[in-house]
Amino acid sequence: MVEADLLAVGLFEGEELPAELAEARGATDAKGGFKKTALLHPDSPARALVVGLGKREDLDAERLRVAAALVAKEAERIGAAAIAWAVPEGEDREALAAALVVGSVLAGYRFDRFREPEDEPPTRLESLALIGPAELEGAASGALVVAEAQNRARELQDLPANFATPTHLARRAEEIAAAQGSVSVEAMGREEIAAKEMGGLVAVSRGSAEEPRLIVLRYSGGGTGAPLGLVGKGVTFDTGGISLKPSAAMHEMKMDMSGAAAVIEAVGAIAALELPIDVIAVVPATENMPSGTAIKPGDVITQYNGKTVEVNNTDAEGRLILADALAYCAELGAGRIVDVATLTGAVIVALGSTYAAVVSNDDALAGAVVDAGEATGELAWRLPLHPEYKELTKGTVADLSNAAAKRKAGTIYAGSFLEEFVGDTPWAHLDIAGTAWDVGRPYTGKGASGYGVRLLVEVTRRLSQA
Repeated sequence: MVEADLLAVGLFEGEELPAELAEARGATDAKGGFKKTALLHPDSPARALVVGLGKREDLDAERLRVAAALVAKEAERIGAAAIAWAVPEGEDREALAAALVVGSVLAGYRFDRFREPEDEPPTRLESLALIGPAELEGAASGALVVAEAQNRARELQDLPANFATPTHLARRAEEIAAAQGSVSVEAMGREEIAAKEMGGLVAVSRGSAEEPRLIVLRYSGGGTGAPLGLVGKGVTFDTGGISLKPSAAMHEMKMDMSGAAAVIEAVGAIAALELPIDVIAVVPATENMPSGTAIKPGDVITQYNGKTVEVNNTDAEGRLILADALAYCAELGAGRIVDVATLTGAVIVALGSTYAAVVSNDDALAGAVVDAGEATGELAWRLPLHPEYKELTKGTVADLSNAAAKRKAGTIYAGSFLEEFVGDTPWAHLDIAGTAWDVGRPYTGKGASGYGVRLLVEVTRRLSQA
């Protein structure tokens, strides 16, 4: 047996417990049904938790992420700080080992920065050991890097908007660059953004006293081809501007920078993993506030690539700042671009919180994003990008409109609008408005999910090997 406060063992339907646990007190309570748990008391260690994994043929990484989360929560309840997991046999045991790490680490996330310390603080996971072949160590350590990056993205999401300002996001990017010699950062302010004639970011930031930032992270991984571009929407608080949102759930709009958080922390993880690829990440960061200087419905702006846009809805601001960032990322030399944004409420109607939406002009890149989502459990579903949707994006007095007059295909329309700013660059857009928080999976709960960090790292890893 291993030295741990709690031994975790998966049990399949119709199979028996390991011999060393079969006679332990509580063994008769162990069931193989998926997510069923039983606490046993063998001689060593003092406690073991058996988790049902369902049918052996149904085993995959997602089931182990869920199982690991259940174990982590039970460990907290009983005061166990050290867990040892017996890695089940399976087709891809490295993926299963990584899933156990991810599920355990994500389930242990807590946001309690602004709470008074408890007299008896909950037990936190201090160590996680995997029982299995030594060759699983690499997969486990890599999974730890990415899971911790995802938790840091969740921390950024959870911070109130008076803390997680555009300047704070820039500071976080600078911290990553300071810690990773392969990463450099540039953070432009209001005057520099205006000098570059980024009309979308200028317009959206006009209503706020907070200084906007255009954050550019460059990772030099020794890649041989054109860099991969990553773009993340960074609206640190979205009131809707003059087109004011309803007040009931407006406090959640501190998370409208979830795409930015995912991109920033993904770059940190990519650098820590030393993936052999070059990356350019662009994060436009601003608040969207109503004021006497705010952009008004009906105003016309000129985006970075020269196209004009009539702003018919100031609450469709994300596509305006992304348009500038996408055009700039392409200009910087990105060979392929993936953007991540909490862009439309329509995606929640279409896909709920199970899938993010993918809109893309390139089959290969879209396939890479969807496949990476399947591998990581950060699922993505591709929506069609038909030429007829372009009719919705046409403006009346300008080249484009940021909000179509007809309420049709809202998520696809927004993606079709963004396509106008990538030129011929292969591009995939991820709308994460339904998956950035309130997902409800055992390892993320209903709060900030950090969606996109693991997916972006996996996409980057796969492209680095192509």
